Amino acid sequence: MIPPGRRAFRSLAVTIVPGAARLDAEGWQDVEARIEAALRTRPPRLRRGLRLLVLALEWSPLLRHRRRFSRLDDARRTQILDRVQRSPNLLLRRGFWGLRTLVLLGYYGRSEVRRSVGYRADPDGWAALMGDFPTGPEDGIEGGS
Repeated sequence: MIPPGRRAFRSLAVTIVPGAARLDAEGWQDVEARIEAALRTRPPRLRRGLRLLVLALEWSPLLRHRRRFSRLDDARRTQILDRVQRSPNLLLRRGFWGLRTLVLLGYYGRSEVRRSVGYRADPDGWAALMGDFPTGPEDGIEGGS
């Protein structure tokens, strides 16, 4: 999904998650691999639609701003995506929110980012975390009425 529109995708990703601007080559590779893994189980039609959306978002500002999305400043990029997410066109809105979800999955799915924001969810659920949470009087929690 990523290679043909890599520059466009990355400019969209950085606009959606500003922290992505600090990613190095390895970080981007990890983000893109996570997104590609998530898309692997999706129908080919959806993957094509996503590629088309990225390219459409890249070229759509050309008439109004005389530049592609990836060449715009942050304020204009944000303004464009704000309009897209509130578009009356349901297909465009859904496409953008799907793209946004994938970018968030790719970025926040990385272990160093999860740790930096304090996210500690585990596939084993609460059982994996119970040692970290107070559970009773021995942990300083009083029973109340």
